[in-house]
Amino acid sequence: MIDVYFYPSPNGLKIPIMLEECGLPYRIVEVNILRGEQFAREFLRISPNNRIPAIVDLDAPGGPLSVFESGAILQYLAEKSGQLLPQEVHGRFEVLQWLCWQIAGLGPMAGQAHHFRAFASEVVPYGIKRYTDEVNRLYGVLDHRLADRPFVAGGYSIADIACWPWIVSHERQGQPLEAFPNVQRWFETVRARPAVRRAYEIGHERMADAEAYRYLYGQTAGSVAERSGWPAR
Repeated sequence: MIDVYFYPSPNGLKIPIMLEECGLPYRIVEVNILRGEQFAREFLRISPNNRIPAIVDLDAPGGPLSVFESGAILQYLAEKSGQLLPQEVHGRFEVLQWLCWQIAGLGPMAGQAHHFRAFASEVVPYGIKRYTDEVNRLYGVLDHRLADRPFVAGGYSIADIACWPWIVSHERQGQPLEAFPNVQRWFETVRARPAVRRAYEIGHERMADAEAYRYLYGQTAGSVAERSGWPAR
């Protein structure tokens, strides 16, 4: 059994999608990041970066194993199940480099676009333009990539699972999908997969209210230490 520490954000939803695809048994442990549950000591022992998702594989060789960071979790589950990550070196690194592209580029830039366009406490035109334009560039990279193949790395893989939840909020990022026809075709293809539909039945991201802003933004080493009860360094 795999415990999935979960909130239905784009990064959080990657993991149920993967588990549904590869058929490994799991159970959801919800972490309400809108109310500060990511700062609980018990959770920080599993995910020291106070972020979801994280997992604990209770059946790992040698005893329970915790893994945090969505990219590491996807790779771990692919290796555990023997699915969605090729063993052959060329195919394997085709997938891993696009997984890293999502982790280092698409996710962070889309997240900043979300913030400045929808959540910032003040309108910052430079921030809105900076991140909307960069996400637009990344959509262009993905559209070009998908021009001659059905999925990001050829066959369906953890690269698709990593990228797809970030495209769900394309409107919030200021990106019309019709401007990227290859991305749109791929997006609809992945959305129709039964495993993706099942994963999205678990929950959908909730809009932050005023109280949630206390926990989501403006974190420092000191504020995390105070909320977790750990001594500041």
